[in-house]
Amino acid sequence: MQQRIPVGVLGASGYAGRELCALLLRHPALELAFATANDQRGQRVRLGGRELVFSAPEEAALGQVELVFSALPHGASKEWVDRAREAGARVVDLSSDLRPGHPCGEGIPYGLTELARDQVRNARVVANPGCYATSILVALAPLVQQGLLEPGALVSVASASGVSGAGNSPKRENLFAEIAEDFRAYAVGNTHRHLIEMNETVRGWGGDLDLVFTPHLLPVVRGILSTITVPLARPLTDAMAPWREAYAGEPFVELADATPTLREVAHRNVVRIHATPLGGTRRPTLQVFSAIDNLVKGAAGQALQNANLMLGLDETLGLPE
Repeated sequence: MQQRIPVGVLGASGYAGRELCALLLRHPALELAFATANDQRGQRVRLGGRELVFSAPEEAALGQVELVFSALPHGASKEWVDRAREAGARVVDLSSDLRPGHPCGEGIPYGLTELARDQVRNARVVANPGCYATSILVALAPLVQQGLLEPGALVSVASASGVSGAGNSPKRENLFAEIAEDFRAYAVGNTHRHLIEMNETVRGWGGDLDLVFTPHLLPVVRGILSTITVPLARPLTDAMAPWREAYAGEPFVELADATPTLREVAHRNVVRIHATPLGGTRRPTLQVFSAIDNLVKGAAGQALQNANLMLGLDETLGLPE
């Protein structure tokens, strides 16, 4: 058997960290050398069909792995990213600390893999996108990059997410009795933190638009469904043509004949997209739907997809399609 490449996970006890460990424990070419957790150090968990023991962060052998995944909280990750880099490891950072628009993110590739493959492949450090940003930007990119949006367009996005997107820190508003049989908006007034990276990325593509983003909390564990309303510069005779052109042959982008559902993407590393023209409007307008699993394509799966490229492996290796 070919020798496996050693990798490590910092912040392995969170939802994204656990998902990542489960993927790594089944990966045919990678070996999980350590998985750290602060409050849960020493705890035994069963992930990916194997038992894993969380270690303390200070015990992580950063210099003995080829790549480190940092799934640490926002604001705490940057320090450990620097430590891993100094130890000689490549890094995929799942926090917001190095994403576009953040003070330390300049010059760091933004790991929307399908849209930044060449930058990711040669990178020492990659900023893994946020889950909402992934669902929205992968769906929006073909329209922006092909010049199909009305200049100065107001693009409205309503996204609904499973509660795992809020993390596993105890919060009263995320208790089962609080979210069950309910549906609510949050971060209203265009204030969600993912807007920073989305706006900066769209500007980098040359997009001339205002993005209005309203997230909602669903009483389910995982998944994001985004509904994106886009004013067009001109009518499209084939509503799905921009995505067929942009994503032909992409293993993790699916074009659907109808509105995608969360059930279709659960536990899979895919973005599933559908678009349809809006009737009853005075100007040509398109409604675009995008569904992902927030813990896989929106976090751990995309991080592994980026890591595969950074390590010279097949991009799809170890990932659920």
